[in-house]
Amino acid sequence: MRQLIRQYATVQTVTQIGAFPLNSTIYLLIQPTGRIHLGNYLGAVRNWKDLAQESSSQDIPSNCIFGTADLHAITVFKEPTELKKFRYETLASLLSAGLDPTKCILYHQLSVPEHSQLSWIFTCLTNIGSLNRMTQWKLKAHLNDSGSLFDEEVGKAKAGLLCYPVLQAADVLLYKATHVPVGDDQSQHLELTRGIATTFNHSYKTNMFPLPKTLLTPTKKILSLRNPDKKMSKSDPDQNSCIYVNEQPEAIAKKIRKATTDSIQGGIYYDPDGRPGVSNLINIVSGITRKSIDDTVKDMEWMTNHKQLKDYVTEVIVEELKPRRHLFDELMTDKAYLEQIANEGSRKAREIATTNMDQINKLIGFD
Repeated sequence: MRQLIRQYATVQTVTQIGAFPLNSTIYLLIQPTGRIHLGNYLGAVRNWKDLAQESSSQDIPSNCIFGTADLHAITVFKEPTELKKFRYETLASLLSAGLDPTKCILYHQLSVPEHSQLSWIFTCLTNIGSLNRMTQWKLKAHLNDSGSLFDEEVGKAKAGLLCYPVLQAADVLLYKATHVPVGDDQSQHLELTRGIATTFNHSYKTNMFPLPKTLLTPTKKILSLRNPDKKMSKSDPDQNSCIYVNEQPEAIAKKIRKATTDSIQGGIYYDPDGRPGVSNLINIVSGITRKSIDDTVKDMEWMTNHKQLKDYVTEVIVEELKPRRHLFDELMTDKAYLEQIANEGSRKAREIATTNMDQINKLIGFD
């Protein structure tokens, strides 16, 4: 099984990322919401694989630490059996997408208790006002920009929704991460992380924590197949809007046939404002082939209608996901192997976490 994973992990090489920062730690977790979809794969996880491969090829290797954010997952209640299933599926998805556990640390956040310990320390250093300004908190607590901390809606919200950015900061800083690959929706949280690191360093007169930088990687924002005004999401009630990495070819073809395009006849061209549905399909092909939008459109010059476009997009997606689907299916039949991978990663992660936590406890006066 490990040999099979290595085979699929080296299908593609790093492109466009540029010089990888040496002597650094790249860190990111993903919510365990089950199997990943095409947007997750192209927008994030494949870049993780690229980063891990690039770091392992350097003369002075850098750490790449990835995992499932299972503590974050319970900010919204989940049935226990569903959460357990999702943790397996997410790990299998990461492996099938190309992550090689010999080139990165891959683990479950819950298995390293130092995350929770450091989160409480940081909570005691973080102003409520800073958390109340978080855009994601306002959205999830149904607040407007002038919402008061004591509004009725806030009173109904769970404390975990307010405090989880502090746990995110603990996740990153526990490993002294120097770079975090995040999207626009998480940039505010990373700024809070830098603020918490600065507060700790100043309060305890130390340089314990580096200020983590945003790591820019080539990303593709994949939109809903049925409504290209919003991102592809597995929570979309219309499941024809989303393609999963383990989707069968017949299901992929059906979903692409139903994908929203437009009534414009003639050639295929890229226009996100005027032709959002068509542009989304072009963007998917561009992401998979790693070609620019211009080069992708040139490859489509022969097309004269939407059917040709959809047939071509289907072919490209099916070919890209074929090995991912086969590996995912094999992994899901071998839970013992998934647990072995998670245990190995957790052991490596905790070695780093306990060393750093010992230093933090001494600085605070706990030891």
